Amino acid sequence: MTWHDGRPWPTGRAGRDVIVAQFGQGRADLMGWALTTGDPLADAVVEEIHTHGRTVRAALHDGLASGLASLTDPPPAVAALLAQCESVPGYVDDALLDSGSLPFFSAPAPAHAISLSAGALVRVYESPSIAQVLALSGRLLEGVPRRLRETGKWVVTAMLPGSLRPGAPGYVATVQVRMLHAHMRRLALTRGYDPEVYGTPVNQADLARTWMDFTLTSYRAEETMGWTRTAAETASLYRYWWYIAHLMGIDAGLVEGIASHQAAERVDELLQAVTGPAVPESSQLAFATLEAIAGDLHRLARIPTRVGLPVLFALTRRFHGEQAADELDLPRAGAADAALGPVIRRIGRRRRRLRRDPAAWQRRQEQALASAREAMAQPDDPTAYQHDGQPSGPAPTDRK
Repeated sequence: MTWHDGRPWPTGRAGRDVIVAQFGQGRADLMGWALTTGDPLADAVVEEIHTHGRTVRAALHDGLASGLASLTDPPPAVAALLAQCESVPGYVDDALLDSGSLPFFSAPAPAHAISLSAGALVRVYESPSIAQVLALSGRLLEGVPRRLRETGKWVVTAMLPGSLRPGAPGYVATVQVRMLHAHMRRLALTRGYDPEVYGTPVNQADLARTWMDFTLTSYRAEETMGWTRTAAETASLYRYWWYIAHLMGIDAGLVEGIASHQAAERVDELLQAVTGPAVPESSQLAFATLEAIAGDLHRLARIPTRVGLPVLFALTRRFHGEQAADELDLPRAGAADAALGPVIRRIGRRRRRLRRDPAAWQRRQEQALASAREAMAQPDDPTAYQHDGQPSGPAPTDRK
C-alpha cells in the first residue's frame, strides 16, 4: 500500500486505512512521511565520513566545539548540519537555557535511573523497528548495561542548566547522539534491515516516540513513584525538550508546542498506533535493562539486587500497564508491588511537606544539581556517541 506521496506504507506497521479511520487523513499522511524519513542532514554527514573519513570527523568535532564560523571551508554536509543546529528557534532564550531544566533536579538520581530504564527505555524497546536495529548492530543484549549508562549520562548532561548552549557539553553530546542514530541507520540498511516492513530505520516516528519516552513516559513514571511536579514545572521541562528535539533532528511539527502530559498523550497515541506489536527482541531487551538497572540501584541506593529486581518488575507494570508488561513477558511481583504502596505514599508526603518550605525546596534542588554536576565531571571511558565526536575515532557502527 502507498500513501499520497507515493512511498510504500510499511507493512509491519498498522495499516494506513486503520490510521485514517482513527486519526484522519492529515495525521495519516504525517505518519506516512515520518515512517519513511530519517534525518537527511545527519545522514549526509555520515556519507561524507564514509567517503572522506578523518577530515570530515575533524570538521564535525571542531564545529561542534567552536561553531560553524570557526571552520575554514567545511565539508558541505557538516556545514549544513551545524547551520541547522545553530539556528536557534524563537522560543529559546536565556531563561530557558539557564533554568528551564531545573524541575528535572527536584527528583533524586535513583528516581531518574528507574524512570529512564524501567520507564523510558523499556518502552523504547517495545518498538519492533528499534529492537531490530539494535539486533542488527550485534550488540542487542551484551550492550544493554553500557547503553543504559550512556543514555543516563547523555540525559543528565543535556539537562544541566546552560548545557545546551552551542559548544557546551549538553549541546555537543546531543548532536553526537544524533550522529550515532545516523550511523545506526546506515548500518542497519547494510545488514538486512527491510524498510518496506518497518519504514526507514530510526525514522522520524521512532525518534518522536523516543522523545515521548524521555518526557511523557519518564516523568509519568516519576510521578507514579511519588515525585510529582506542578503543571508549570512540567511545561518548563517539555519546552526545554523542544530544543533537545531541534538538536536531535526531530521535526518540530511532531513535538513542538506540547506543554502538558495531556497534550503529549494525544500525540503519543498516534505514534503508538503506528509502532507495531512487540517482537521477541523487545522482551529480551526489557528484561536485560531491568537486570542492569537493578545492579546500578545497588550502587546508587544500596538496594540489594535480589530485592531491586522484583521491585523493578512491579514498577514496570505500574508504569506501562499489565497488557504491555505481559506482551514483554515480564514476571509478576505481587509481594514487591504490595510493599511499594506505603513507600510511594511516604515519598509523596515528604515531597508535599518540602514544597511548603521554599528555602528547603531550593536547597534540595541545588544539592541534586550539584551531585549531578559532580557525577558528570568524573573521568569515564568515551561513550559510543562520543566516539564520533573525535577526529580520528572509529564510527560506532564500525567497531566490533
